Amino acid sequence: MLVIAAEARPLRNLNDARIELEAGTVSLVGPNGAGKTNFLEALYFALTGRSFRTSDRRELIPFGAPLGRAEAVVRDEDGIEHRFLASVSRDEGRRHLLDGSPADPAALARHRPPVAVFSPDRLVLIKGPPSERRAHIDRYVAVRWPSRAQLRQRYGQALAQRNALLARLAGGGAGGDLEVWDAALAEAAGALVSARGDAIEELAAPFASAAAELGLTGEATLEYSPRASGTVEEIREGLAERRGADLRLGRTSWGPHLDELKLATDGRALRRYGSQGQQRTALLALLFAERQALLASGRPLPLLLLDDVMSELDPERRERLVDRIGGDGQALITAAAEESVPSRALERLVRVPFATTRALAA
Repeated sequence: MLVIAAEARPLRNLNDARIELEAGTVSLVGPNGAGKTNFLEALYFALTGRSFRTSDRRELIPFGAPLGRAEAVVRDEDGIEHRFLASVSRDEGRRHLLDGSPADPAALARHRPPVAVFSPDRLVLIKGPPSERRAHIDRYVAVRWPSRAQLRQRYGQALAQRNALLARLAGGGAGGDLEVWDAALAEAAGALVSARGDAIEELAAPFASAAAELGLTGEATLEYSPRASGTVEEIREGLAERRGADLRLGRTSWGPHLDELKLATDGRALRRYGSQGQQRTALLALLFAERQALLASGRPLPLLLLDDVMSELDPERRERLVDRIGGDGQALITAAAEESVPSRALERLVRVPFATTRALAA
């Protein structure tokens, strides 16, 4: 699947900016504050209905404007084009449409490529709380194995039901049979833990390879550390053993909602000990590892949105990065100066600020 056009009208400081796209790499080059990151955010918003920079979509609305809006056109493998529209207004909330009609998230995801983002704002994935990494790997699982796309949701629903019952019982209220929800939670947990384990197993080697190629010093490792593991029956027994503590707390204190995904070099956690440059490189390596695994498995390649990706790389590693991007798929790169972008990535160049409302990447 290819994104063949994207536009912001309006969104943040962009009023009516549109880019027509092809396969390969497009570089958006211009001074800081000109709107490069905002355009990547607009494209991400159009496709996913979310921002990669903020959880409050109202921040996308330009000052003094009634709404923020972005659109994208995607051409699928059969040559059929689909239009995505996402908007947010202060009065009416948000909308996310496919070909002019509301659609559920699963339908939207089927008609667009997965999207991978590198941005300084996304470093929270490396240095932030474990919940960020759990959510990220679960999104990868959904792309890699579509039949497993609902595992995170199923576990979340079972966890919410068990926690609600624990809270009632802890408060002295009446409730249902906790063993029933132990069984439901254990089944959902077992499937989720297995999927996460499979994902990390196939990503670990390409992560280490990409990290070394991009200049991350030391032996880079990607490791899954589940709180609950084993068979469904073993997880159920573990929940039963902790039932007393859970009743005192009024919540479930053990399970995959507490899992960790560990990124390290030479055994030292990048979250705690990594420099800003090391964390940036690790994020890039993880995105490239996922891209490599998806390519090997025959799944659709992600659209890469790489914001300010060249700024802390030396010329040799910039060339290596472009080598990794080249070939299949699509990528949009932002940079403040052409000199920081290898010439092969400048074949499709868009200068920002947008000279007109219709820019052609060519």
